[in-house]
Amino acid sequence: MRYLATLIAVLVALTDASSLTVAPHKSVVDAWIVRQAGAPFPMHMYVFSADGTVHQANPDAGNPRTSDSDGKGIWIMRNGKVMGKWVELSADRATHRYIGRGELSFELVLAGDRLTGMSSFVGFDAEGTQTTGPIAVPFEGTRVTLP
Repeated sequence: MRYLATLIAVLVALTDASSLTVAPHKSVVDAWIVRQAGAPFPMHMYVFSADGTVHQANPDAGNPRTSDSDGKGIWIMRNGKVMGKWVELSADRATHRYIGRGELSFELVLAGDRLTGMSSFVGFDAEGTQTTGPIAVPFEGTRVTLP
């Protein structure tokens, strides 16, 4: 029992927040503010999760014609680049009917708290026929950090 108490005390001392040093970020896993020029609303929030999922969101009111869901997708590291794809669903604002989906593929370079690269958007109608794109969209992201 004494050993367990000592081990707990050591672990608490090691995890004291005042003794931690912050290492430079080497992973894309985090929350990001992203600018995608050419999108109906260019500012987005991205969250890259450690399990290989990516979540994208921007204000729904940014697109006056359609209501778009948040984007949900996947990402991997390949040859030093962040590669992935997400999909969003769209509804007509007037009829509230499903009108199709958008798919955005990306290839990004991570440099500390910055992401840069290109993405490609393709749109599909409700039947799955491609209606838009591919449209090349520059991608610039900044990591959300604490003050």
